[in-house]
Amino acid sequence: MDVYHAIIRPVVTEKSTHQTQVSSSDHGPAYTFEVHPGASKFQIRDAVEKIYGVNVVAVRTLVRGGKTRRFRFRESRQSDTKRAVVVLAKDQHLDLF
Repeated sequence: MDVYHAIIRPVVTEKSTHQTQVSSSDHGPAYTFEVHPGASKFQIRDAVEKIYGVNVVAVRTLVRGGKTRRFRFRESRQSDTKRAVVVLAKDQHLDLF
């Protein structure tokens, strides 16, 4: 998989914005990205390091199941999405927002 196909877009929510501002003594801020469903943690780590030029400490992934929606008399299901929370090294940040 190509580096530029592993990451789809950054996720901007209240929780993800708060995680970008919080740092501890062990690590730096955490950023959330929507990623390709077939991307592994190693591919996500390489993609973030090569695209943004930062050091990644940890990658956590989660798959959110799509919701069932109703429109008139039909039901449809939204697609599942895969997200990755990328933790950067101390004293590093991304200028996304």
